[in-house]
Amino acid sequence: MADTSGNALAARFSINQMTVKQLSLPDLVKGCVDLGIQGVGLWREPVAEHGLDATARLVREAGLTVTSLCRGGFFTAEDPAERARALDDNRAAIDEAATLGTDTLVLVSGGLPPGSRDLHAARERIADALAELAPYAGERGVRLAIEPLHPMYAADRCVVSTLAQALDLAERFPAEQVGVTVDTYHLWWDDRIAEQIARAGAGGRIAIYQLADWTTPLPAGVLNGRGQIGDGAVDFPWFRARVEEAGYDGPIEVELFNDVLWARDGLDVLAETLVRFRQHA
Repeated sequence: MADTSGNALAARFSINQMTVKQLSLPDLVKGCVDLGIQGVGLWREPVAEHGLDATARLVREAGLTVTSLCRGGFFTAEDPAERARALDDNRAAIDEAATLGTDTLVLVSGGLPPGSRDLHAARERIADALAELAPYAGERGVRLAIEPLHPMYAADRCVVSTLAQALDLAERFPAEQVGVTVDTYHLWWDDRIAEQIARAGAGGRIAIYQLADWTTPLPAGVLNGRGQIGDGAVDFPWFRARVEEAGYDGPIEVELFNDVLWARDGLDVLAETLVRFRQHA
């Protein structure tokens, strides 16, 4: 099992950029350096706004590790031209991840196409896209990390709802090309999650481990309701024990979509999140 001392655990902490999206990239990087945070998960849109090469240089010169890039995916369209555009966009995302120096591109696979109710066909289109992209990613030292999302997102955002479904897709490809994302917010409710984390670990499939809490009542905009660590129902020590028993000793990202946090001072949220991680993770 990984070293579970406080210092070793804090060294694994990574702040996902979405948690403090109100911060510019330079302010985020400076905040991480000031707090001794060593890892950051980046998003493509703010990276593009700052400039890909400029971002790569900024994080490299600050000594930060880019633990993941979000996001690729959205593979479920039925229209051939739309699917071709998605593949092109994902190849670009893979290239961006390689430039940023991260080996992990998180995939949100996509929901049902308009008018469709065929979940199986949508998932097979994900597999078809992975067959196109996995070798390309592997050649560039990037692993595609399929992220299962909570079932409430299946219709419009991600038809992959459980870790078992994500692994069923990932295991069709070499482990160094396709892995999975284990995110507590999306998976805490699943009564099979322990065995599926063990399965993922046995196959060397855990690409990134992410944290967010589940709080109720859910906000009207469900997407932006991920709770700060320690505010909700998730048993974080239990989850960490399972992923470490499965052999994962990599970075632990905190990824929060939360309108209340975004309305606050970003540097305060960054510092608070590190404190909560130390207290609860």
